[in-house]
Amino acid sequence: MSYTTRQVGAANTLDFKVYIEKDGKPISPFHDIPLYADESKQILNMIVEVPRWTNAKLEISKELNLNPIIQDTKKGKLRFVRNCFPHHGYIHNYGAFPQTWEDPNVAHPETRANGDNDPLDVCEIGEQVAYPGQVKQVKVLGVMALLDEGETDWKVIVIDVNDPLASKLHDIEDVEKHLPGLLRATNEWFRIYKIPDGKPENQFAFSGECKNKKYAEEVIEECATAWNKLIAGDVDPKGIDLTNTTLTSTPAFATTVDVPAASPLPAAPIDKSIDKWFFISGSA
Repeated sequence: MSYTTRQVGAANTLDFKVYIEKDGKPISPFHDIPLYADESKQILNMIVEVPRWTNAKLEISKELNLNPIIQDTKKGKLRFVRNCFPHHGYIHNYGAFPQTWEDPNVAHPETRANGDNDPLDVCEIGEQVAYPGQVKQVKVLGVMALLDEGETDWKVIVIDVNDPLASKLHDIEDVEKHLPGLLRATNEWFRIYKIPDGKPENQFAFSGECKNKKYAEEVIEECATAWNKLIAGDVDPKGIDLTNTTLTSTPAFATTVDVPAASPLPAAPIDKSIDKWFFISGSA
């Protein structure tokens, strides 16, 4: 399927929004895009929130109508991740799987921590730098279990099916073989990236081990099942806007949704302090 983006406002501002469209009609990237692009071939859709090497903390808005991508804020200020040497911004194309939900009411039997109330996070490790709102077709390779402030925050490792290396990567051990050091760097980045903001080092379940493809697929299935209950109205949405324009049998289906017209503007300048490098003791 062909998806396009509708930008409102300028990047690096509070007004910035990226809506996803299908055939020119706004849809929800959380609810309207199918999880599978081709289930028979195990090819999934991923919505890119943050391009690799960038710092703005962009995410699918759970609270706004049709869940546009916006920049996260804290105390009214835009959030950026810091550069933790030797990394610059996010080290992968970072995003989410549509039609998944990490249920905050349920503790995973192995991590013993409840879900984080978000769509399932995805790290795409291919060579192309993506753009916010891009819908990539990816295949699953493995998963890490970050424990973020007492919640299970899965990070699924995937690669774009069109990447030159995609035909060689089938499971997590292939990543180490063809991209040596990448999994170690991924673990390190998630472990330390909040330290410059005064937060403690993040922890992982499974001693930081990246679980294999089969385990990752089980996590995805669990989160897809949880989303099905969410969109059907069977559980408390906890502030999540369920409005959608394609799921006609769901309570929040809407034939039309009023969203702003496209008004793309050049990106606003970022404070020079965002370019600073932080050297984290013991991060190697």
